[in-house]
Amino acid sequence: MLNVGLTGGIGSGKSSVAKLLVAHGAILVDADRIAREVVEPGTDGLAAVTAEFGPEVLAADGTLDRPKLGAIVFADEARRKALNAIVHPLVGRRSQELLAAAAPDDIVVNDVPLLAENDLASFYDVVIVVDAAPATQIERLVRTRGMTEDEARARMAAQAGREQRTAIADLVIDNDGPLEELEPQVRAVWQRLRELAAAGTA
Repeated sequence: MLNVGLTGGIGSGKSSVAKLLVAHGAILVDADRIAREVVEPGTDGLAAVTAEFGPEVLAADGTLDRPKLGAIVFADEARRKALNAIVHPLVGRRSQELLAAAAPDDIVVNDVPLLAENDLASFYDVVIVVDAAPATQIERLVRTRGMTEDEARARMAAQAGREQRTAIADLVIDNDGPLEELEPQVRAVWQRLRELAAAGTA
């Protein structure tokens, strides 16, 4: 099994790359999706988040009110670290369970937004970074997620910088342009991953 870490800043288009890799045959372990699963109603994760942040972070139906929690943690570094201390170990355990179920010849792509921030590069055979200029990230966040420019900048400031991410990359995908420019890059990266998997080493 080739264990791949995929990361990129918010608005870089990492999710688009992940979808294209899955279309080529990769098995996707999505840290964001797992992070949502581990705080669903009835989980120990949601109980821990509620104990730390109070019942006001719950919606009327008992689910986590993500916008409300996001407003708290992205405005306060200490609160963000407190949330990460709850969620990240739960995500890590679930990710390991999924990896253990993979076949020996699988290429497993771990979509990890905070790979650089949490110094996780050594856990993967290959690290792929999806790179985009900050101006491109902001434009996408405003256009596709309805953020204000200030909100987009705040989210970006809470993540690693562009240089920090690319410094840990084995492979970099430039996603400053349109989808038609992204697809051939992903195809080339997939071919490289297949070569590495066949060789049994990164």
